[in-house]
Amino acid sequence: MVLEKRDMITDLKMLDSNKIYSYADYLTWRFEEQIEIIKGRIFEMCPAPSTHHQRVSLRLLREISNFLKGKKCEVFAAPFDVRLPDRKKSSNDNQVFTVVQPDICIICDSEKLDERGCIGSPDLIIEIISKSTKNRDLNDKFKLYEEAGVPEYWIVHPNDATVSVFELKKGKYLFRKMYGDEEMIKVGIFDNFEFDLKDVFY
Repeated sequence: MVLEKRDMITDLKMLDSNKIYSYADYLTWRFEEQIEIIKGRIFEMCPAPSTHHQRVSLRLLREISNFLKGKKCEVFAAPFDVRLPDRKKSSNDNQVFTVVQPDICIICDSEKLDERGCIGSPDLIIEIISKSTKNRDLNDKFKLYEEAGVPEYWIVHPNDATVSVFELKKGKYLFRKMYGDEEMIKVGIFDNFEFDLKDVFY
């Protein structure tokens, strides 16, 4: 049941874990903790990422940003809200029950962008695994991004220096490859973009 009354929420403890929340509810929340909503359920994000996580994220962002300079696609890094409406329902704030903050995402359709983030599926999403988010990234978000039609999903394991790449084929993710830190990795949504992972994991 969606909350009917949207009073200002100033403490995470004021939320009821048994209730279903929408993006409209999310907009009323005023507390310090970062959260995501997946199919109406709230998930608290982990504390500030580790230094290693941040380094890997920034190096990936640098490689992608350099390639995209002058192109129509844009890259964004968390915190950045990605709203994933049910494709059978309206994208009205009251009807959006999933809001996530991927570590990195690429969006090529400018009509999906507004001042609040992205509405609809990015072209590529990258999640960088941490101990506290591992299960969510490998399971919940994997299924979520597959259902939402995200064409390409990368799962980065910073401690193992590997990247697992999945590509959407006929509505299902197919495993392309696990890339190691001595390999060139191809960005599948582009014809001519690859980079050396040793520049990411050094």
